[in-house]
Amino acid sequence: MKHIFREYDIRGIFGTEINPSFTKALGFILGKIMLNKNAKSVSVGYDTRLSNKVLNNALIYGLNKAGIKVYSLGLVPTPLGYFSNYACKIDANIMITASHNPKEYNGFKITINKESFFATELANIYDEVALYLKDFDNKIEDTEYEELDIKTKYIEFLQKEFAHLKNANLNLAIDTASGAACKVVANILDTLNIKYAHYFSEFDGEFKAHEPDPTHEENLFAIKNELNFSDFRSPCPTPLYKNGYVKNTATLGFGFDGDADRVVCILKDKIIKGDELCYLFANDIKNPKILCEVKCSKIIFDKINELGTCTMCKTGHSNIKKVIKEQNIDLAAELSGHVFFNDKYYGYDDAIYSMLRIIELYLKNPDFIGVLNKLPKSYSSDEIKIKVKEEDKFNIINTYKEKTKSLNLNAKLIEIDGVRLEFENGFSLLRASNTSPYLVARFESVSQENLKEISDFTYKLLNEIIKN
Repeated sequence: MKHIFREYDIRGIFGTEINPSFTKALGFILGKIMLNKNAKSVSVGYDTRLSNKVLNNALIYGLNKAGIKVYSLGLVPTPLGYFSNYACKIDANIMITASHNPKEYNGFKITINKESFFATELANIYDEVALYLKDFDNKIEDTEYEELDIKTKYIEFLQKEFAHLKNANLNLAIDTASGAACKVVANILDTLNIKYAHYFSEFDGEFKAHEPDPTHEENLFAIKNELNFSDFRSPCPTPLYKNGYVKNTATLGFGFDGDADRVVCILKDKIIKGDELCYLFANDIKNPKILCEVKCSKIIFDKINELGTCTMCKTGHSNIKKVIKEQNIDLAAELSGHVFFNDKYYGYDDAIYSMLRIIELYLKNPDFIGVLNKLPKSYSSDEIKIKVKEEDKFNIINTYKEKTKSLNLNAKLIEIDGVRLEFENGFSLLRASNTSPYLVARFESVSQENLKEISDFTYKLLNEIIKN
């Protein structure tokens, strides 16, 4: 069970790794920790997964046993849990979600006193939770909580902040992946009277349409179809056409993950990566202070540093939120679509807020492609996931690191998160995923030939390690 206590949240398979008795013990321990940190209240919400109502009952029961005041948010996107800490002055938040993972997974994202509860602190509670498991069973319990309508407060906030977008002459394609964003995205776009085609707009905890991960291009088929991608056609279900939208007229699209803390922006024939979004916004912020994680483009780092500063950090929402506060960063992003606005917002990853900021920027200058085309030409891979055993992945990375050091390569070794090797003409990255049993690789270079050389070197060395 220890492996489900990951770097920045708890995540595992429901029924075998996460069940009600575990969740009751977890709630009890977390409640005690919160009270020790002078956090006297906690909000609890969940996404659309079928296991969530059972786990919500169990979590609140454990929190009740600890003696902390509980506010129930119900089914809401993860950012609304964070928002409750600011808008309602609630001291802590727990979101029951496995984000972009497949339907059989579930998990917990924890915030105490507006700071993520992660890394060593999270790992250290495993023994306590395991100790108390014997005191709890899998029964549904009577619980005590106060219901809180955070959705209304959040939509009112966005309506005020983005009132200037009302009636904007835009045509959007939206895919909320049957996840937690479905209703909130629709409500705010309807409030602003923006035209859109809404795919997979009803909650479905089985994610039958596609997995709730917009970083996999195959999951963006509906938006690509609506945007008339030149290289892609697929039969699609009929979306909801809202506020006067006319079929196949979209110029801008957004794909959301299961709990709406990440978003992917799509233009005709172009899927914009998180680091590219950072660059677009950096051009709109005076002396920008930007934060990008280790998977991001070396070219993006270099070009943003010409405009202001761009710092590199570990992958993971908890790591990034910590650095944002410490360094007063304006904007941060992961390649995978987590975007964190500290400029005019609270510094956490909110896909719905990010969508509105992207729309705002697009209305100022819709030539995103023109801006990005001014960057030096490069070739890069997507994030490549390499399946390995959960218990092996960190050992493989450590061995890979030692091997690269012993080869005396003409490259800068960056050990912030895994192994990033920066060569004269590009970089390679190999790191362990903190949410799944995978290694994650990414490569970039100034030519396709160099890109192949860098990737071939990495795979050759990796295969030698795995075989041994």
